[in-house]
Amino acid sequence: MAPGSRGERSSFRSRRGPGVPSPQPDVTMLSRLLKEHQAKQNERKELQEKRRREAITAATCLTEALVDHLNVGVAQAYMNQRKLDHEVKTLQVQAAQFAKQTGQWIGMVENFNQALKEIGDVENWARSIELDMRTIATALEYVYKGQLQSAPS
Repeated sequence: MAPGSRGERSSFRSRRGPGVPSPQPDVTMLSRLLKEHQAKQNERKELQEKRRREAITAATCLTEALVDHLNVGVAQAYMNQRKLDHEVKTLQVQAAQFAKQTGQWIGMVENFNQALKEIGDVENWARSIELDMRTIATALEYVYKGQLQSAPS
């Protein structure tokens, strides 16, 4: 005999005591519990799959909303950049025109200064001529007066 068997045979029936139901209801109950467990697991899996699909849908919507929001900002930045580029080109053209005009003004001022110098030179020349003419006139006057006084009257 096997140790701990107390002389009984090792069969399932022999271990049941009085009032213990037959193994058939236990198998039915286990089968029912297994089916309930599997049904609950399937429900959880379906719920989990549903939530996963909802999460994917929500993440997709969020991603699209973020991309749309960013695209609006990018489009605005692009438009601003185009405007700035246009303004820069316009400013460059105007700066070139201003530089050309400034060069012309500088040339005109230099010509004007040269003309003023020439006028100053002419004025000095005229003063010099006037002084020479006065000197000559005075000399001629002395000569004429000297001739008048020395002439026999």
